[in-house]
Amino acid sequence: QVQLVESGGGLVQAGGSLRLSCAASGRTFSGYNIGWFRQAPGKEREFASLISWNGGTTYYADSLRGRFTISRDNAKNMVYLEMNSLKPEDTAVYYCAASRGWSPEPSEYSYWGQGTQVTVSS
Repeated sequence: QVQLVESGGGLVQAGGSLRLSCAASGRTFSGYNIGWFRQAPGKEREFASLISWNGGTTYYADSLRGRFTISRDNAKNMVYLEMNSLKPEDTAVYYCAASRGWSPEPSEYSYWGQGTQVTVSS
């Protein structure tokens, strides 16, 4: 079992930055790949970024590569998403999720946090 709690969302102006955090509990956290997803109002949940269990491999949605950076600290049971040059279209609820597999598909993730709201004003 892995429990995930996101934090760090908020209201930011376009061009600004935010750092989201995903705190995990559970002894097996380090064995899971962690993904970040986002869901805007009226839209499907979409993949943002993914990091391997040891932090050695990362993967980004094409539209976000270069602006978002994912990282993790297994000693602290934390995963982070640094978001720069934010745009109004980045407005969404952001979720972290845990998977034994390596996939951008939400259906492949077994555990989800409750989400944190990010709002980017123009």
